[in-house]
Amino acid sequence: MEWRAGLDDDGVAVVRALASAAAAADGSAPLSDEVLLQLRSADAAHLFARDGSDLVGFAHLDPEGGGELVVHPDHRRAGLGTRLARAMVDRTGDAPLRVWAHGEHPGAVALAGALGFTRVRELWQMHLDLPDAPAALAPPEGIRLRSFVVGSDEDEFLRVNNAAFDWHPEQGGWGVEQVRAREAEPWFDAEGFLLAVDDRDRLRGYHWTKVHTEPEHIGEVYVLGVDPSAQGTGLGSVLTIAGLRHLHARGLRQVLLYVESDNDAAVRVYRKLGFTVRHSDVLFARNVAIDS
Repeated sequence: MEWRAGLDDDGVAVVRALASAAAAADGSAPLSDEVLLQLRSADAAHLFARDGSDLVGFAHLDPEGGGELVVHPDHRRAGLGTRLARAMVDRTGDAPLRVWAHGEHPGAVALAGALGFTRVRELWQMHLDLPDAPAALAPPEGIRLRSFVVGSDEDEFLRVNNAAFDWHPEQGGWGVEQVRAREAEPWFDAEGFLLAVDDRDRLRGYHWTKVHTEPEHIGEVYVLGVDPSAQGTGLGSVLTIAGLRHLHARGLRQVLLYVESDNDAAVRVYRKLGFTVRHSDVLFARNVAIDS
């Protein structure tokens, strides 16, 4: 096994191919968007496990001690996942280490327990069947919806996003580099990045949608945020429905989203819309203080 940093085009391609093979077998993506966006970063560490010239296992560590790993479906149950995880533990030593288990597979849960990890967070993936477009909701007075404009709306998006998600470990505290990286992704579609603006074109909320092509063709409520000053006005529901209608118009008949399992208010809203829990992503950690 070999630790690498700042992957080139070939390195990125083989990691993405490995992730696609695992997603096709498991029905869920093994690596998050953030990991895929960091593959070229010299600040992140990437562990390659090969069988001959084939990449069969991969682990990622970011500078803050966050990690993810994936093993090719044809090379599982042979101890490779354990070796990758132990290498991550060895590299971080006594420093905090947090590793996501996407899909909460029993093998990952057992491995986490054996290596002294503790469950600290659970993210639900919820799904909605969308055979028909939901009826549109009228926005609050003085609010209109339009699409995101690349090169113009980044600052306003960041202002609202970071205010709405100041509590969130991944979505809060973004800078323009996080937005630019996603704008460069093949899936980015400015038309499906819906903004709610007032009569001065000041952003009040947004619904950023995404379309997946693998392991299945499905839409996503990628991020939905409302400026704290506009919360309680019904704007969140307006934006949610507008995004669902956009995805339906693009031919999508299923939609997914991710939500913290303990975010009771958001879960209630999504259940009311018809979303149901499909699976869980669990964050395991070691050498971190656990709130009681």
